[in-house]
Amino acid sequence: MEDLEKGDIYRIVALMAFAGTLIVYVETMIVPAIPVFITFFNTTYNTVSWILTAYLVTGTVAAGIFGKLGDVFGKRKVFLILSLIYAVAVLLGGFATTLDELVAIRVVQGIGFGMFPLAFAIINDVVPKSKLALAQGLMSATFAVGAGISLVMGAYITETFGWQWSFHTIAPVAFALFILSFFYLKDATPPVKEKIDVSGAGIMAVALVPLIFALSEGNQYGWASPLIIFLFIFSAIVFYLFVVYETRSSDAFIDMHLLKTRNILIANFVGLFTMAGMYFLLFTVPTLLQDPAPSGFGRSILESGLIMLPASILAMLIAPVAARVTDAKGPTTSILTGLSISLMAFLLLLVHRDSVTDIIIAATILGCGFSFVLVGIINLLLVSTPKSKAGEATGLNTVFRELGMTVAPAIGGTFETMFSVRIIIGLIPYRFGGLPFVPVTYGFPSQTAYNFTYITGIIFLLTAVLITLLVKKKGDTNESL
Repeated sequence: MEDLEKGDIYRIVALMAFAGTLIVYVETMIVPAIPVFITFFNTTYNTVSWILTAYLVTGTVAAGIFGKLGDVFGKRKVFLILSLIYAVAVLLGGFATTLDELVAIRVVQGIGFGMFPLAFAIINDVVPKSKLALAQGLMSATFAVGAGISLVMGAYITETFGWQWSFHTIAPVAFALFILSFFYLKDATPPVKEKIDVSGAGIMAVALVPLIFALSEGNQYGWASPLIIFLFIFSAIVFYLFVVYETRSSDAFIDMHLLKTRNILIANFVGLFTMAGMYFLLFTVPTLLQDPAPSGFGRSILESGLIMLPASILAMLIAPVAARVTDAKGPTTSILTGLSISLMAFLLLLVHRDSVTDIIIAATILGCGFSFVLVGIINLLLVSTPKSKAGEATGLNTVFRELGMTVAPAIGGTFETMFSVRIIIGLIPYRFGGLPFVPVTYGFPSQTAYNFTYITGIIFLLTAVLITLLVKKKGDTNESL
């Protein structure tokens, strides 16, 4: 444990925000490059989607495991190890020559995602309570900053120089994070001396992996397929065994008392339903912008990034405002404000999405709501958690939010498959039925698919509102646990 001066605190908060921005940048740059990967590796979307699924699976497990390890071995030590693993994986990504190699690299890269919950826990350790909400707001803004930069710069690099240079150009930045963290990151709280429940961590991983896989790939294999049904059932059984085991364990990997604390449990489930709700909209916007008319607006990847940039900028600027509201009125007010704003975005897109301007307005409104909700959730979680359990709590919360982010594309993808419209994407110069050519058509999401997706998003956000109303206003603080 080290004594921190004001300058140390500023540098640590900046480093954690840097880490969050980097992680979101790298993950955002992958998504629009998926069509490029399909062509480069001469494969199908079903196969190339493993580039996303592999990272999602290991990232979710890493978030749950390394938050706890940070509490036990020291957050600085664990953060440095993860940042180095992440930097090496990003460096190797640009040199992959086969899809299998890239998927394997993404598995390793997912381990580095464990930095995210650690970053929030470190901020909770070093920042005075009077400034905590503001620091959490800054950290939350990294979602908008990283995504905004990547949607423009990452898309430009991919389109102009090739997908490999997306990794090459960001690798030095990843190593810079490790070097700066080595010199400037300090531990503000001593590690908790306790045994590591290896069995509990293993059971949790065994439960999470099939669940994330089933949610990610259910649309491809079919939700009623024997494999997907088996994975859901298997995951549910293992989760039950995990809870039973951890409840009886004297050195539980996840302290079940955290989930018995009302406000912590609420923060986790609000995170799940909110992230799912948000991603119902974020999942559809790139498709809506890039698909050809009449399904979409036929814009390029770079144009889509520029269109989404105002939303990212405003979300970043709103984060400190959300922090001030949280300080003055409490996290519940911040969460409910954000959910109300987000519902407006869904309603706008549900009834009016006839132009790119409509998309910009709705996405910008959603960005503002997202900032309020995320600041409120993290604040509610950490003020209800002892500092000695901060890494464990934020790791678990990240798992819940990752599950929400996985649910949205899974359900949204199902709607896009169920409701599609055939659009001519090319012509073959061959006489057919009196025509001098044969039209080539492809199925794109119809307006009905978008309607169902947005209605489902509204239901998820309303559920989050109802859960938030259960928060104990004077309830669980660090001292009460």
